[in-house]
This record gives sequence, structure tokens and C-alpha cells, in this order.
Amino acid sequence: MTGMVGDRIIVESEAVGQPTREGEILEVIEGEVGLRYRVRWADGHESIFTPSGGSAKIVPGTKAHAETG
Repeated sequence: MTGMVGDRIIVESEAVGQPTREGEILEVIEGEVGLRYRVRWADGHESIFTPSGGSAKIVPGTKAHAETG
């Protein structure tokens, strides 16, 4: 599933004992290699995130999908 602006992204930790990270997708960046997302994380920080296969779960945001559907 490809995320859209306004969707939530949940990333499972790769290290035992570390919490999951959750944030809001602010921008979808399409490149030659794949997709990247600019994410505002729950702690307020923003970063560019490139999910590896199966590492992230996208939760549709109601506002983003209401405008397109």
C-alpha cells in the first residue's frame, strides 16, 4: 500500500525493547529507486523516511482519502 499525504505511518522497531514510531505523512517523494515520505513523527521531529519491505504499516487518514474518493 502506498501512503498519501495525511496518512499515518507506523514503523516497527528493529531493536528488541524499542517502541514503534508513529507519524503523519506530510509529503510523498517519488524517485527512480522507490518511494520516500517526509514524516512528522509523534515527537514533533520531521525526517525523510524510506521504508524497507514490511517495516511500515500505513493507516489511511480520513481527511486525505475523503478528498480523493
